[in-house]
Amino acid sequence: MTPRLARWQFRGAAIYGLIILLPLYFLERQVAAPAAMLDHPIYYYGFVGAAAAWQLVYWTIGGDPVRYRAFMPLAALAKVGFWIPSLILWLNGRAPTSTFVVTNGDLILGIAFFLAWRSLKAPA
Repeated sequence: MTPRLARWQFRGAAIYGLIILLPLYFLERQVAAPAAMLDHPIYYYGFVGAAAAWQLVYWTIGGDPVRYRAFMPLAALAKVGFWIPSLILWLNGRAPTSTFVVTNGDLILGIAFFLAWRSLKAPA
């Protein structure tokens, strides 16, 4: 993978993530209520804020993939770290199939981030 491709990959992931996450700030009742999270809205808003912050990390990595190569495994871990609980909850009937299907994008991005890290050479 070239640094240019990694740049597009991380910047694209950041834009996609913000498009998905930022509207959630205005959709608490529609998203959190069916999941019975309204009793603890701090978890809902905390998740959205933390996930949105990671999108800025992806954007930063995309700005200079070779320089920020060391952060790529952490970026992959963040993506897979969301997908694994989603898989476990879905397998135990605690998450709807639609939610699990959407989180498969995180698995794909996590694998792509890992492959970008493996293919780029460390800076001299």
